Amino acid sequence: MRPLHSTLETAVNTATQTTLQQSRTIERLVEGVATSDGAGVSLTRVLTGKLQQRLDPFLMLDAFGSDDPNDYIAGFPDHPHRGFETVTYMLAGRMRHKDSAGHEGLLGDGGVQWMTAGRGVIHSEIPEQKDGAMEGFQLWLNLPAQTKMAEPWYRDFPSDAIPEYITGENVTVRVIAGSSNGVAGVVTRETTEPLYLDIHVPAGATFSTALPQTHNAFIYVYRGAVRVGDTEVESQRMGILSNTPGADGITLSATGDARLILVAGKPLHEPIVQYGPFVMNTQQEIHQALDDYRNGHFA
Repeated sequence: MRPLHSTLETAVNTATQTTLQQSRTIERLVEGVATSDGAGVSLTRVLTGKLQQRLDPFLMLDAFGSDDPNDYIAGFPDHPHRGFETVTYMLAGRMRHKDSAGHEGLLGDGGVQWMTAGRGVIHSEIPEQKDGAMEGFQLWLNLPAQTKMAEPWYRDFPSDAIPEYITGENVTVRVIAGSSNGVAGVVTRETTEPLYLDIHVPAGATFSTALPQTHNAFIYVYRGAVRVGDTEVESQRMGILSNTPGADGITLSATGDARLILVAGKPLHEPIVQYGPFVMNTQQEIHQALDDYRNGHFA
């Protein structure tokens, strides 16, 4: 696999970094598992079921990246979801979304697709390219019990709709969800309060942002390496951030150019029962999801 690059054209604003009292540290480093999904798309599963309770409300993180069409061309044909949200962030490439609720959109370089499966939706994600690089992430965000059966919702955000800011040390931050250093992202959620940042750190720079002490959080480095406290997080590694009492955010630095995502959210503290693309709170609800899907009751 050769190095991948993407061009982001969003206008940026300047922002002053928060002064922290204490940074979180790295509790654990995680190496993703190479796998395939859909019709044979090659990807790395970084957040697996074993980490769902520790990183509640997040259920899964997949990283995909290749400039070999054989790794992605078949895409993800029609498949169902119920009980959670999917967030797809494209660093490079074009992906066409269609679903049974009547939504359709084309996700391109630097764009974000946010879909609430709710009570049930069948959708497809098919590449609209036959060559070139395709790279990005798909994150699964759990829904609280009271909204698992909500109506499906979908929105595409093109690259130029994603707010960005640049710090005094020339760190560029794209704010997909939540708020960082006074800049709000394009999506907010009341219960899970997700934060989702794409951070580009030039060599020698340091970056800080506040994190609610209530939130579970992790970083995933996809270019270079960063240091959090005494721990270096290398490329293609997740660093789970400690929930140290009194820590009010994260400070990280890079000796060489680095890029990473930072994800945080407020845990639901609810039972998680998953069967493939269905995530509910009880086994009975899973059985109902299977019956509803087989009987054509999804949107």
